Amino acid sequence: MGLVVGLGVGIGLLLVWMALSSPDLRPARGPGRLRRTLDAAGLSGTSTGGLLAVCAVSAAVAFLAVQVVSRTATVAAAFGLLAGYLPLAVVGGRARRRQRELAEVWPEAVDNLASAVRAGLSLPEALIALGQRGPEPLREAFIAFGTDYQVTGRFGECLDRLKDRLADPVGDRVVEGLRIAREVGGGELGSLLRNLSGYLRDDARTRSELESRQTWTVVGARLAVAAPWMVLLLLSFQGDVITRYASTAGAVVLGVGGGLSLVAYRLMVRIGRLPLERRIAA
Repeated sequence: MGLVVGLGVGIGLLLVWMALSSPDLRPARGPGRLRRTLDAAGLSGTSTGGLLAVCAVSAAVAFLAVQVVSRTATVAAAFGLLAGYLPLAVVGGRARRRQRELAEVWPEAVDNLASAVRAGLSLPEALIALGQRGPEPLREAFIAFGTDYQVTGRFGECLDRLKDRLADPVGDRVVEGLRIAREVGGGELGSLLRNLSGYLRDDARTRSELESRQTWTVVGARLAVAAPWMVLLLLSFQGDVITRYASTAGAVVLGVGGGLSLVAYRLMVRIGRLPLERRIAA
């Protein structure tokens, strides 16, 4: 009996030691949503902590300013929350604008690649040349690609880093197409690039037309949400009126109004927004 107990304890200790000493086999988690938004906005040098700190400072400044004017903590807290969300909204808007801008210039970049390949350049050389002759929004990323390729000479790894710098769904499709063309080889690279350029132009044209038609929905949603809060801000200068929101009932009204505004805005934007393109993992 003692032998069985000793054997069981020994096996248990061995399993504990193996669990503590073995490497972590769990898959690495990808970047968070806020990190992906910063990268898509072209703010890869900005940390998520820095952005959150800006949100906190913005909320504190707005709270203090409205508190001084209205002398009502509940109203000041409401505007503090709105101001705290403002940097996130600005970064999100910048990411969407950058995505549209890159979608418009990618066909030109692919045309430049096709011309360089027809002129006899290799695919890495054609990509490096985009750092000097490509569309302006893409030059910085391709200059960095050229530096990486000259240092390492590893085309696949340089493409992975190029995708990270671009942080763009259309760029992912282009990069993965170039990766496949590089691995397969053959003389069809020029034809592939011309077909890809035509596809990207048609896709950008269709998306631009749809976005121009649904813009009024987004604008209407923003005006509908902003209007009551602008009225509340104007009321903050009337002390005898705004102090009514200092009561419990006033706080409930502000909370319910803020919640309904958020739900209505998100619902209208979701209805009017086009399907978002997903990025392609390496």
